[in-house]
Amino acid sequence: MANPSRPRAAALTATAVLVCSLLAGCGGGSEHGDLTEQKLDWKDCPAPSEAEGGGDSPSPLPGGGQWQCATMKAPLDWSKPKGDTIDLALIRARSDGGADKRIGSLVFNFGGPGGSGVSTLPAFGEDYAALRTRYDLVSFDPRGVGRSAPVKCESDSQLDAYFQQDATPDDSAERGQLVKRTKDFNAACEKHSKKILPHVRTTDAARDMDLMRQVLGDDKLHYFGISYGTELGGVYAHLFPQHVGRMVLDAVVDPTQDPEQGALGQAKGFQLALDNFADDCTSKATDCPIGATPEEVKNRIAKLLTDLEKKPIPGIFPRQLTQTAATNGIAQSLYSKDFWEYLTEGLQQAYDGDGKILMLLSDSMNGRDQNGEYSNITAANIAINCSDEKQRYTTDDVQRKLPDFRAASPLFGDYLAWGMVSCTDWAVPGAADHPDVSAPGAAPILVVGNTGDPATPYEGAKKMVDALGKGVAVELTYKGQGHGAYDSKNKCVQGAVNGYLLDGKVPKAGTVCS
Repeated sequence: MANPSRPRAAALTATAVLVCSLLAGCGGGSEHGDLTEQKLDWKDCPAPSEAEGGGDSPSPLPGGGQWQCATMKAPLDWSKPKGDTIDLALIRARSDGGADKRIGSLVFNFGGPGGSGVSTLPAFGEDYAALRTRYDLVSFDPRGVGRSAPVKCESDSQLDAYFQQDATPDDSAERGQLVKRTKDFNAACEKHSKKILPHVRTTDAARDMDLMRQVLGDDKLHYFGISYGTELGGVYAHLFPQHVGRMVLDAVVDPTQDPEQGALGQAKGFQLALDNFADDCTSKATDCPIGATPEEVKNRIAKLLTDLEKKPIPGIFPRQLTQTAATNGIAQSLYSKDFWEYLTEGLQQAYDGDGKILMLLSDSMNGRDQNGEYSNITAANIAINCSDEKQRYTTDDVQRKLPDFRAASPLFGDYLAWGMVSCTDWAVPGAADHPDVSAPGAAPILVVGNTGDPATPYEGAKKMVDALGKGVAVELTYKGQGHGAYDSKNKCVQGAVNGYLLDGKVPKAGTVCS
């Protein structure tokens, strides 16, 4: 769930930074040529670029020391490994446990696709402090993202208009407007990013990670992937099973689904999260300020969205809170139970004619800061998805599927269904019906699913386990809320993950944490 153009498996951590600030099988080294011999020049990190989301330079590490940043060169086109190169931005925190305990580097991808690892890892570094006792914590901006040959499409003012559009058209005129706006956006991407667009597929990023593994000096890739990062990890395992080290996949993308199935699954997931939010609010000892029963809570939200379609309310001047922005803001707040209080307060204010909080939540989803500057998460997200996915949907396709989406979610169904048209006029053909993650012979991969996850529904974890292949993956279940499990700070989940990454102890298959 993300924007009027495209649902995405967005990582909680990739958006939570902005929420908080706003609201309070291939060979290894031979194909890389001389690039495997490059030496990284690690230096203190600069402030994140606008494309990375802006903000201040990373704070000093706990106990002293600084985050370090470097640039790694990778082939622009992996079919021509000795041709033109691009620069990939990396960040690391050195292991603090001593050389005798150090295992190597632990590489993170926080999802999106399109999230900047360079800006996200330091914001949540304390959450992974235990892992730093044996690893250098490393993340990166994947190609097309942040400082790594970023995809550029529209200007900030154009994006403001883009996110204000009606994303759930009701008649032929509105459908025509949505299609035109999508074509204009896609044409801008081709105009400004023609050179990089053919080379931002997940398979390209996976090959970059194997080069990164070698440049960092590791025989195996130790990896922590969240949300879309689980898909990237699965693709890496398929391409380089012999180089898989200790790998954890959390908030798991279903690799067997096509875009339609994925969007439909998200509709069900966000509806489940909304149901859980309504149940939670009305079950407390104190009165729920937005409804007396779960059904009343949801009915009032539905009425708000209907009213906003007819008449938006003031949001953040000069923008108004539209139905689209409100839907996006509500979805953003469902990524974590920690955000539910913002949703409650935002709805209260919206019922009184003030849309500021819901618009702030929507802005955080879309990568917009308080200065009106956008990161490139939307451009990168669409570019990577459309390069990966072969399917191209028409308005007729969407209209035929609307009943299924509405049955899955009366609130989010239309929004997610219409997001499927975003790749229809994309300049680069999609690669496949769905990613191949089969990885026979790979080391054990720990797959963590959350029963209440809205963006990557729980069922995807089992599908990933099966797709990786017999004897490869081990599934762990967390009975919780929000997107992902490790960052919930559940001791059972963190104990199992840390036990594997730090000590190589694979938890028993079928372990359940609650």
